Amino acid sequence: MRGAGIFLAQFASDDAPFNSLGSVSRWAADLGYGGIQVPAWDSRFIDLKKAANSKDYCDELIGICAQNGVVITELSTHLLGQLVAVHPAYDTLFDSFAPEQVHGKPWERQKWASEQMLHAAKASRNLGLDGSVSFTGALAFPYLYPWPQRPDGLIDEAFTELARRWRPILDAYEDNGVDVGFEIHPGEDVFDGITFEMFLEKLENHPRCCINYDPSHFLLQQLDYLQFIDIYHERISAFHVKDAEFNPSGRQGVYSGYQGWTNRAGRFRSLGDGQVDFAGIFSRLAQYGYDGWAVLEWECCLKSAEVGAAEGAPFIKRHIIETTDKAFDDFAGGSPDKAQLRGLLGLQDA
Repeated sequence: MRGAGIFLAQFASDDAPFNSLGSVSRWAADLGYGGIQVPAWDSRFIDLKKAANSKDYCDELIGICAQNGVVITELSTHLLGQLVAVHPAYDTLFDSFAPEQVHGKPWERQKWASEQMLHAAKASRNLGLDGSVSFTGALAFPYLYPWPQRPDGLIDEAFTELARRWRPILDAYEDNGVDVGFEIHPGEDVFDGITFEMFLEKLENHPRCCINYDPSHFLLQQLDYLQFIDIYHERISAFHVKDAEFNPSGRQGVYSGYQGWTNRAGRFRSLGDGQVDFAGIFSRLAQYGYDGWAVLEWECCLKSAEVGAAEGAPFIKRHIIETTDKAFDDFAGGSPDKAQLRGLLGLQDA
């Protein structure tokens, strides 16, 4: 594992040090982070179109980060990927993710978002990155619960269309040698392992369709997030380190009764304050040879962002496992020859 990084989206603001790449990268380094995950839509940190078209500009960004002691881990395109597929129920709410000139124009907004995704593929390559993180967007999510009864073929049609929109984008990422790690997340059509498999099948197992592993969303769904790593480790290309807790009661469960974050049965917490088994997660990822970054995504309904960020880097560093190249019981071994091996099996006279 490469080290501890921090996702900047939740910290970005017009106030220093969160208003420029130079100042925010110094802030992150001072807290002990080695990497920053940059929201590609935030012009305070990056001009995405310029980054797609200018290697020199990208070298400047790399230099700013290096001078301050960090590297860019990935570009995040979550808000851009979200707009690749939007159900009409969410049109008004998601317009805020796009420029004003495409508000109220769903097809133009989708075209704009797809273009931004293509810029991000080229920008990632110019920055020397081999991975990015994103959302799939959603066409079927309003039909998550099967009441009223879903007509046959509805979900299949939604995933067929979702894959149709993403295939040319993923092909562009393939051309640039960059993975797209989709954050498997409620509100997206891809929100658990089965839906990821459905998406991947429609994409004919596209090599750039990967996973940004975030256990907090799985805990809130009551999904086995450790077994998830066993099943999908070959597709995990990025890792959001985020904690959560689920405390059901006689009044609310997984759906949490439309309550705000503080009053929900399932809610996000700062690292170490929730219920996620990070020792198990880091062990599983080490077992399967995950060699990407462990990136803090801070979201908590109680603790301040500044305290959460300060606690995050040492928490991650404590959990990263430096893997060994020898077995713990090597001292007790010998140097057997074939005759000895056959003897141990009772095969001397065979």
